[in-house]
Amino acid sequence: MTELNFPDGFRWGAATAAYQIEGAAAEDGRTPSIWDTFSHTPGKVRDGDTGDVACDHYHRAAEDLALISGMGLGAYRFSVAWPRIQPGGRGPVNQAGLDFYRRLVDDLLARGIEPWITLYHWDLPQELEDSGGWAARDTAYRFAEFSALTHEALGDRVHSWLTLNEPWCSAMLGYGTGEHAPGHQDKIATLRAAHHLMLGHGLAIQAMRPQHAGNQLGITLNLHAFTPASDAPEDADAVRRLDGIGNRIFLDPLLRGEFPADLRADLAPVSDLGHIQDGDLEIISAPIDLLGLNYYSRSAIAAAEGEPHDPASHSPWIGSERVRHISRGLPVTDMGWEIDPDGLRQQLLDVHAVAGDLPLYVTENGAAYPDKPGPDGVDDPERVAYLDAHLRACHSAISAGVPLKGYFAWSLLDNFEWAHGYAKRFGLTYVDYPTQTRIPKTSSHWYGQVARNNAVPTA
Repeated sequence: MTELNFPDGFRWGAATAAYQIEGAAAEDGRTPSIWDTFSHTPGKVRDGDTGDVACDHYHRAAEDLALISGMGLGAYRFSVAWPRIQPGGRGPVNQAGLDFYRRLVDDLLARGIEPWITLYHWDLPQELEDSGGWAARDTAYRFAEFSALTHEALGDRVHSWLTLNEPWCSAMLGYGTGEHAPGHQDKIATLRAAHHLMLGHGLAIQAMRPQHAGNQLGITLNLHAFTPASDAPEDADAVRRLDGIGNRIFLDPLLRGEFPADLRADLAPVSDLGHIQDGDLEIISAPIDLLGLNYYSRSAIAAAEGEPHDPASHSPWIGSERVRHISRGLPVTDMGWEIDPDGLRQQLLDVHAVAGDLPLYVTENGAAYPDKPGPDGVDDPERVAYLDAHLRACHSAISAGVPLKGYFAWSLLDNFEWAHGYAKRFGLTYVDYPTQTRIPKTSSHWYGQVARNNAVPTA
């Protein structure tokens, strides 16, 4: 393989999320989020882990930003904690919480690193969940208010904003399967949450747009890459069904102002979608300036076989529960996810076909492996190979005409991996949790070379 040069101005960054790294869960006015409640509920998170301390980033931010500088990255995507900035999800700003992010932004800018803010990375204030959470329409309006407060305060220095991270996970795993906070298992609530998340996005875009002219506003989606397990028409239809509930349920309202007609039919036995009110789709499709995509794997899909679906079971694929995910025997990461770089290339091409010239960014891509420190640091050749292959897929998509403008590796640090607790390590930097020592991995040095040279090196 040869060195691949990326376009001038391509952004190289790393990403994190507030609850996964910050800790300081009850400091300086921060109130509980749904993930505080969920992680403190016995049996919900592996080994009883919580984000109370996490990577202690709240007290070690300068050290962590130095890691970004050391890699030569030009951008850092992080999320702000809603209950730190606006405790309870309503009312005035908590100045101490906002000041933490002011300092973070100022330090990034002083280092020549472009800050990218994600407004919602799953830490809904618990008080709002107690009032119905994302299944309640009012939460969309509360999110727009929070977004406007934060953007007004920081938008003079932060010019790239993402409203939501992965609304599919928030809705389908939080309200459908119960794997994520708030831990509900309710199909109707799931569909309402999916819609209200997107309504909140549209309302936030409308609220932020007049505040700081020229800022780039968008959203990050975890779209699912699917391929049929065979040439059978039944498998093609299975892909269509999952593409509807996994991807187009968000993409079509966002980019077309429409709800997919075939998905409406698939969901008819579950819901009449009466929660979608007149004018909602127009709000959701408010123009955006960029679209972030998170990619980790691709799935082979087949039609159902055998016994009928048990209606008492809980699946994220509402209305299509009996569709099967088929193992292809590919190498997998520590999460059990098959490694398929070409799925990223194909996804970028597919989204470009719908989004046209809208700038795209890979806002998360990475892999978990069971890293362990050795005498010479932390060597993670599998992660280097994963990143190399996926960056080559990005380059191939760019060469095919996709307006891909940047790439953010997930993640800067090993961190609290949601329901997996601290058992899974995605970081470019190893974190020894008992001591909070940071050790850059081989992948950190490799990725830094890519960023500095704006090119993937010769293998």
